[in-house]
Amino acid sequence: MSRSRARLAMVAAAAVLTAAVAGCGSGGFNGIYSIQLPGGASLGSHPYQVTAQFSDADDLVPQSAVMVNDVAVGRVTKIFVPPHSWTANVAMLVNGSVHLPANAIAEIQQSSLLGEQFVALAAPPGIPGVGRLANDAVIPLSRTTTNATVEEVLGALSLLLNGGGISQLHTITTQLDAALSGNEPQIRSLFTEFHTLLANLNAHRHDIITALDGLNALSATLAARDVQIGHVLDHLTPGLQVLADQRAQLVAMLESLHRLTGVAVATINASQANLVSDLNELAPTLRELANAGQSLPLALQVLLTYPFTNQVLADVKGDYLNAYLTLRAAKGTTIIPPVRPAHRKGRR
Repeated sequence: MSRSRARLAMVAAAAVLTAAVAGCGSGGFNGIYSIQLPGGASLGSHPYQVTAQFSDADDLVPQSAVMVNDVAVGRVTKIFVPPHSWTANVAMLVNGSVHLPANAIAEIQQSSLLGEQFVALAAPPGIPGVGRLANDAVIPLSRTTTNATVEEVLGALSLLLNGGGISQLHTITTQLDAALSGNEPQIRSLFTEFHTLLANLNAHRHDIITALDGLNALSATLAARDVQIGHVLDHLTPGLQVLADQRAQLVAMLESLHRLTGVAVATINASQANLVSDLNELAPTLRELANAGQSLPLALQVLLTYPFTNQVLADVKGDYLNAYLTLRAAKGTTIIPPVRPAHRKGRR
């Protein structure tokens, strides 16, 4: 009877433990990780939540410690990866009496060589703290780091020692020696040209930066006008179709223009001597017009003007101005009297 009771008690204890674990897995968000470990940090009466973004959470698990200056001040409550993201978000509860700046940093560290991992929070080194880390604050990926773990170091060492490259060193050395042997002048010239290239790039780095800035501005302009560009591209197809449909007419026009050009060139070549002669004969006339200078505009002032302008008084030679004129025609006589009495130069 005693053995039966002992077995029954063991079965009941196993059932209770199984039910507890199952309850944690179904009711608790993180399953068994939702059970707080004994001896953890005290969160106080008003803890606040902080989320840190890591590129790799390594072996960090919920209920891991959160430390500030090697003192446990909180614990990790949740580790999750948001949809369409490649970052691990680590949610933490921190004691409300712990004050950290808003630009605090977070780092995943290991307590010892084979110890557990924890999240270390600290003020940013080398720069002053700004504000205060509040509830629901997020520490971005730019202010989080992850130290190399012992597993990563041993894995890299194992890869190096077990076919990770040492066995190929002899092959690499042999091939390099075969490639470089006898080609020392060419290799030296290559390095010289490479040095010249780098020097030129370094000398024109400002121009390269300016070009990249201009390309960036152009890209921004194109991005801002993507709707207009799309509209143009959508309506460009009908225009191209019209050009394609009228290709024969365009070709015929260009051929006619080519023939016209040939005729014009032949005509100019044939009349070259006459054209040069005409221009040479026109040269004296143009030269006399150029020599007339301001006299020609002044003469045009009295051309076909009636009565004569005051400018004529200074130019006409004689004592009087205006006269009676008799014009005889074939069928009669026409007398044109002066409009006003004659004026004597210099007096009325």
